[in-house]
Amino acid sequence: MSAQPEPWLRGMLPGIPALLQPPAHALVMAREDAEAAVAGLTAVQLWTTPGGAASIGFHLAHLAGSTDRLLTYARGEPLSASQFAALAAERDLAQTRPSLESLLEAWRATVDKALRQIASTPESTLLEPRVVGRGRLPSTVLGLIFHSTEHAQRHVGQVITTAKFVRASPAA
Repeated sequence: MSAQPEPWLRGMLPGIPALLQPPAHALVMAREDAEAAVAGLTAVQLWTTPGGAASIGFHLAHLAGSTDRLLTYARGEPLSASQFAALAAERDLAQTRPSLESLLEAWRATVDKALRQIASTPESTLLEPRVVGRGRLPSTVLGLIFHSTEHAQRHVGQVITTAKFVRASPAA
Protein backbone atom coordinates (compact mmCIF):
# COMPACT_ATOMS: atom_id res chain seq x y z
CA MET A 1 0.00 0.00 0.00
CA SER A 2 2.92 2.31 0.60
CA ALA A 3 6.15 2.90 -1.29
CA GLN A 4 8.07 3.13 1.98
CA PRO A 5 8.94 0.14 4.18
CA GLU A 6 6.53 -0.97 6.89
CA PRO A 7 6.93 1.01 10.13
CA TRP A 8 8.88 -1.73 11.90
CA LEU A 9 11.47 -1.56 9.11
CA ARG A 10 11.97 2.21 9.43
CA GLY A 11 13.89 2.08 12.70
CA MET A 12 13.08 2.94 16.27
CA LEU A 13 10.22 5.32 17.00
CA PRO A 14 11.59 8.25 19.02
CA GLY A 15 10.64 8.29 22.68
CA ILE A 16 9.21 4.76 22.74
CA PRO A 17 10.84 2.31 25.19
CA ALA A 18 12.72 -0.49 23.43
CA LEU A 19 10.42 -3.29 24.60
CA LEU A 20 7.37 -1.34 23.42
CA GLN A 21 8.62 -0.63 19.91
CA PRO A 22 6.69 -3.59 18.40
CA PRO A 23 3.23 -2.49 19.59
CA ALA A 24 4.00 1.12 18.70
CA HIS A 25 5.05 0.08 15.20
CA ALA A 26 1.87 -2.02 14.91
CA LEU A 27 -0.28 1.00 15.76
CA VAL A 28 1.49 3.19 13.23
CA MET A 29 1.02 0.49 10.61
CA ALA A 30 -2.66 0.09 11.52
CA ARG A 31 -3.20 3.83 11.11
CA GLU A 32 -1.40 3.97 7.76
CA ASP A 33 -3.07 0.84 6.38
CA ALA A 34 -6.56 1.96 7.41
CA GLU A 35 -6.11 5.37 5.81
CA ALA A 36 -4.80 3.87 2.58
CA ALA A 37 -7.58 1.27 2.42
CA VAL A 38 -10.43 3.78 2.77
CA ALA A 39 -9.07 6.56 0.58
CA GLY A 40 -11.75 7.69 -1.83
CA LEU A 41 -14.58 5.56 -0.47
CA THR A 42 -18.08 6.94 -0.86
CA ALA A 43 -20.52 7.16 2.03
CA VAL A 44 -22.45 4.25 0.53
CA GLN A 45 -19.30 2.12 0.38
CA LEU A 46 -18.37 3.11 3.94
CA TRP A 47 -21.64 1.77 5.32
CA THR A 48 -22.19 -1.22 2.99
CA THR A 49 -22.40 -4.58 4.78
CA PRO A 50 -21.36 -7.12 2.13
CA GLY A 51 -22.84 -10.51 2.88
CA GLY A 52 -23.90 -9.25 6.31
CA ALA A 53 -20.33 -8.45 7.36
CA ALA A 54 -19.71 -5.38 9.49
CA SER A 55 -19.31 -2.15 7.56
CA ILE A 56 -16.03 -0.33 7.16
CA GLY A 57 -17.55 2.52 9.14
CA PHE A 58 -18.22 0.18 12.06
CA HIS A 59 -14.64 -1.12 12.00
CA LEU A 60 -13.18 2.39 11.97
CA ALA A 61 -15.34 3.51 14.90
CA HIS A 62 -14.59 0.31 16.80
CA LEU A 63 -10.84 0.73 16.20
CA ALA A 64 -10.84 4.06 17.99
CA GLY A 65 -13.16 3.01 20.80
CA SER A 66 -11.68 -0.38 21.57
CA THR A 67 -8.08 0.88 21.51
CA ASP A 68 -9.01 3.68 23.88
CA ARG A 69 -10.82 1.28 26.24
CA LEU A 70 -8.03 -1.30 26.30
CA LEU A 71 -5.39 1.32 27.02
CA THR A 72 -7.54 2.77 29.81
CA TYR A 73 -7.39 -0.64 31.47
CA ALA A 74 -3.62 -0.73 30.85
CA ARG A 75 -3.36 2.48 32.90
CA GLY A 76 -5.25 0.74 35.70
CA GLU A 77 -8.29 2.98 35.31
CA PRO A 78 -11.97 2.14 34.98
CA LEU A 79 -13.88 3.17 31.88
CA SER A 80 -15.50 6.60 32.04
CA ALA A 81 -19.13 7.45 31.37
CA SER A 82 -18.13 8.86 27.97
CA GLN A 83 -16.34 5.60 27.08
CA PHE A 84 -19.45 3.60 28.00
CA ALA A 85 -21.51 6.00 25.88
CA ALA A 86 -19.14 5.54 22.93
CA LEU A 87 -19.39 1.76 23.32
CA ALA A 88 -23.19 1.96 23.32
CA ALA A 89 -23.09 4.26 20.27
CA GLU A 90 -21.24 1.55 18.31
CA ARG A 91 -24.54 -0.36 18.23
CA ASP A 92 -26.23 2.57 16.45
CA LEU A 93 -23.59 3.35 13.84
CA ALA A 94 -25.69 1.95 10.98
CA GLN A 95 -28.23 4.68 11.75
CA THR A 96 -25.95 7.58 12.72
CA ARG A 97 -23.40 6.93 9.95
CA PRO A 98 -20.57 9.30 10.86
CA SER A 99 -18.53 10.64 7.95
CA LEU A 100 -15.36 8.94 6.78
CA GLU A 101 -13.31 11.97 7.76
CA SER A 102 -14.73 12.07 11.30
CA LEU A 103 -14.03 8.36 11.74
CA LEU A 104 -10.47 8.74 10.45
CA GLU A 105 -9.94 11.80 12.63
CA ALA A 106 -11.00 9.81 15.71
CA TRP A 107 -8.73 6.90 14.74
CA ARG A 108 -5.74 9.21 14.16
CA ALA A 109 -6.31 10.93 17.51
CA THR A 110 -6.59 7.56 19.26
CA VAL A 111 -3.32 6.33 17.77
CA ASP A 112 -1.57 9.58 18.73
CA LYS A 113 -2.88 9.26 22.30
CA ALA A 114 -1.89 5.58 22.40
CA LEU A 115 1.64 6.35 21.24
CA ARG A 116 1.97 9.01 23.95
CA GLN A 117 0.80 6.48 26.54
CA ILE A 118 3.17 3.81 25.27
CA ALA A 119 6.05 6.31 25.31
CA SER A 120 5.32 7.15 28.95
CA THR A 121 4.99 3.52 30.07
CA PRO A 122 8.08 2.47 32.03
CA GLU A 123 9.33 -0.96 31.01
CA SER A 124 9.50 -1.85 34.71
CA THR A 125 5.67 -1.75 34.86
CA LEU A 126 4.96 -4.09 31.94
CA LEU A 127 4.23 -7.14 34.08
CA GLU A 128 2.10 -5.30 36.63
CA PRO A 129 -1.35 -6.86 36.95
CA ARG A 130 -4.40 -5.13 35.51
CA VAL A 131 -8.06 -6.08 35.39
CA VAL A 132 -10.39 -5.86 32.42
CA GLY A 133 -14.07 -5.07 32.35
CA ARG A 134 -16.86 -5.58 34.80
CA GLY A 135 -15.72 -9.16 35.26
CA ARG A 136 -12.31 -7.85 36.35
CA LEU A 137 -10.54 -10.43 34.22
CA PRO A 138 -6.77 -10.68 34.78
CA SER A 139 -4.19 -9.19 32.45
CA THR A 140 -1.04 -7.10 32.65
CA VAL A 141 0.07 -3.73 31.34
CA LEU A 142 1.96 -5.49 28.53
CA GLY A 143 -0.94 -7.83 27.82
CA LEU A 144 -3.31 -4.92 27.35
CA ILE A 145 -0.91 -2.88 25.23
CA PHE A 146 -0.20 -5.91 23.06
CA HIS A 147 -3.87 -6.87 22.74
CA SER A 148 -4.86 -3.31 21.84
CA THR A 149 -2.49 -3.46 18.87
CA GLU A 150 -3.30 -7.01 17.74
CA HIS A 151 -7.01 -6.18 17.99
CA ALA A 152 -6.45 -3.05 15.90
CA GLN A 153 -4.52 -5.05 13.29
CA ARG A 154 -7.38 -7.57 13.01
CA HIS A 155 -9.95 -4.84 12.41
CA VAL A 156 -7.72 -3.04 9.92
CA GLY A 157 -7.42 -6.31 8.03
CA GLN A 158 -11.21 -6.42 7.90
CA VAL A 159 -11.28 -2.81 6.69
CA ILE A 160 -8.84 -3.66 3.89
CA THR A 161 -10.75 -6.75 2.79
CA THR A 162 -14.17 -5.13 3.01
CA ALA A 163 -12.94 -2.10 1.07
CA LYS A 164 -11.84 -4.42 -1.74
CA PHE A 165 -15.28 -6.06 -1.79
CA VAL A 166 -17.26 -2.83 -1.81
CA ARG A 167 -15.07 -1.26 -4.48
CA ALA A 168 -15.63 -4.31 -6.69
CA SER A 169 -19.38 -4.36 -6.11
CA PRO A 170 -21.49 -2.76 -8.87
CA ALA A 171 -24.14 -1.76 -6.29
CA ALA A 172 -21.79 0.32 -4.11
